[in-house]
Amino acid sequence: MKQLVITIDGPSGAGKSTAARLLAERLDYTYVDTGALYRAVALAARDKGCPPDDDAGLHEICLNLNLTFKRMGGELRIHANGNDISQRIRDPEVSMIASAVSARPVVRKHLLGVQRAMGKNGGVVFEGRDMGTVVFPEADLKFYLDANPQIRTIRRYRELVAKGLRVSLNQIAQDIRKRDENDSHRRLAPLRQPRDAIRIDSSHLTMEEVIRIMLEKAKARLSII
Repeated sequence: MKQLVITIDGPSGAGKSTAARLLAERLDYTYVDTGALYRAVALAARDKGCPPDDDAGLHEICLNLNLTFKRMGGELRIHANGNDISQRIRDPEVSMIASAVSARPVVRKHLLGVQRAMGKNGGVVFEGRDMGTVVFPEADLKFYLDANPQIRTIRRYRELVAKGLRVSLNQIAQDIRKRDENDSHRRLAPLRQPRDAIRIDSSHLTMEEVIRIMLEKAKARLSII
């Protein structure tokens, strides 16, 4: 039986990571957090003092960065050169650097190959900002998950607090506005809804309701291929 390549795109705080993880679990698929890949490059750049516009430096970082996902205790963790960096990449500063480095062609070219290799056999749910437009334009099923900025700010704040980070609600709101601006207006692979994506506004939906919609669409797609 054919397995699908499913993409979930959308802005920060819309619930993409949770939705992708739960959908993958329900379908018994592999979940790939592509944003974590860019955050890993951003973290390495910060640690090495490499500016996000230094293409030569970023190229060197990518060449020497071995990224893998490992499931530990039911949770997917990202490792860089054997070290678990799952917590460190969630730092708000790393998020802003990730937005900048993700616009660099040298980084996108490197990670494009990494992501496509992960999805070559199907049975994968990818979440990010250009999964359905650039990385997998021929994906079997595409979703665009959105929510209003206020809701996304609160969700992001609660997520970071739950991880033990000391953050300001106002700062998170500013970061999301800046991230939206950067992602939507960057020259290379800007954030936009794929033309053939199913849009879901999660502002007033529970995550279970979001997953129910996605599962219905996935089962319908499987029934016709």
